[in-house]
Amino acid sequence: MSTPTSNGSLGNGHTHHAHNHHHHHGPLTAKHLNPAVLQASYAVRGPLATKAEHYRAHMKAKGDAHDLPFKSIVTANIGNPQQAGLDQPPITFFRQVAALTEYTPLLDDPRAQDLFPADVRARARELIAEVGSTGAYSHSQGVPAIRQHVAEFITKRDHLTPEHASDPANIFLTAGASQGVSLILQVLSTKTTGILIPIPQYPLYTATLAALDTNALPYHLNEADDWSLDPQSVEDAIAEAHARSISPRALVVINPGNPTGSVMQKETMQAVLDICAKYHLVLLADEVYQVNIHDPTREWVSFSSLARKSPTEPKVAIVSFHSISKGVSGECGRRGGYFELLNFPADVTAQIYKMASVGLCPPVQGQIAVDCLVRPPTPGDESYPLYEKESTTIARALKERTETMVRRLNALEGISCQPSTGALYVYPQLYLPQGAKDEAKKRGQEPDEFYSECLLDETGICVTPGSGFGQKEGESHIRLTVLCPGVDEYVGRIEKFHNAFMKKWE
Repeated sequence: MSTPTSNGSLGNGHTHHAHNHHHHHGPLTAKHLNPAVLQASYAVRGPLATKAEHYRAHMKAKGDAHDLPFKSIVTANIGNPQQAGLDQPPITFFRQVAALTEYTPLLDDPRAQDLFPADVRARARELIAEVGSTGAYSHSQGVPAIRQHVAEFITKRDHLTPEHASDPANIFLTAGASQGVSLILQVLSTKTTGILIPIPQYPLYTATLAALDTNALPYHLNEADDWSLDPQSVEDAIAEAHARSISPRALVVINPGNPTGSVMQKETMQAVLDICAKYHLVLLADEVYQVNIHDPTREWVSFSSLARKSPTEPKVAIVSFHSISKGVSGECGRRGGYFELLNFPADVTAQIYKMASVGLCPPVQGQIAVDCLVRPPTPGDESYPLYEKESTTIARALKERTETMVRRLNALEGISCQPSTGALYVYPQLYLPQGAKDEAKKRGQEPDEFYSECLLDETGICVTPGSGFGQKEGESHIRLTVLCPGVDEYVGRIEKFHNAFMKKWE
């Protein structure tokens, strides 16, 4: 079992110095810090990403005189679509609404009529009437009208009847889904409880749980079956927790998967809901990649819609997370997202609200982008044709790159890659020669860390090693984003490197 945190027993570092006060004098060093923070690790922005940034700075400073063996740094380590080099263009509608809400004198400028479509101007006026100013705090839970629009979006998306309709009182707008996840984990975590998380997982979960000094309870996804969730592996993780006197409180599911890209089938989802009902687990449904479905035969459905339409007894408390950072909008830097609470008792919701209000409010421009996400232009709107064209172009590019990467990686000796039906990543397994494993050990690295560092040093491509997401003992993986334009050239660099690496260390 190798996960990014030690096996969940993170919380015993803070009692050692209780009586030795002299340890706390003198200049500040890392050993004076909260030991739970020192335990946390976040691989997608880890040492390799830092090294890539150093290379980038070096190339910028030296110009063409740099001595590195590659022409550019490719950041395939984090799903950040609009960053320089990846250059996914923002959706025009999102940015036009942002511009008019940010600098409101434009609304009354006669030139605005030539620059901005009528539906954009109408949307901006409507939002400004609700928000007042993007420089003012909003309601702690988010602007009420925008929460109303999110609730309407969920109701429509999930084909809910009026009795099951989403309630804006249960919608919390957040600074990206990450902040919502941190808030919920903070509220649910205690020393004696644990949170079940998929392995491999997006390291936000292990990092946050480590910093909260609580227990990460790993369950393994089944790689041989397209990284599907096997309900038995969740049962096993629960039994293991009970054996250690830890009571599981919540179950995290990432659907579509990150880093795996797998899309869950309804039968599996129903089994997950049954397990949550049986053990009184809160289901944390990370659904930020719901729009990124590359396989038309795979239908994505939300956990909350299943729970509403075929409720278990007792009902399962569910938190569903969504974000403006992924999908086709790719607005990572704006920090917008939301979560919806379903079947939560009022006293628990009140505590979540209290902790949300400590942060005052989510970024208002992020909230405005959420409004654009849940209320995009519709047929008949002036902005619709362009919106449709931009969205379709981005979705098609992501789908085609994903398929190209999976096909070409699978053709390489020593790599096997499951099809990625959703999200923005491929997550191949590496079968590395013993020589490479020995060399990695000598350097104090995991084999996939060593491979990834060599890849960066020789090609300028920055990926995240699988050891950062968690994997079974003895396995090696890497996660690459499918956001890189010029996919043929990019995969070509990987192929050339990989073949030489395998030969060198065989």
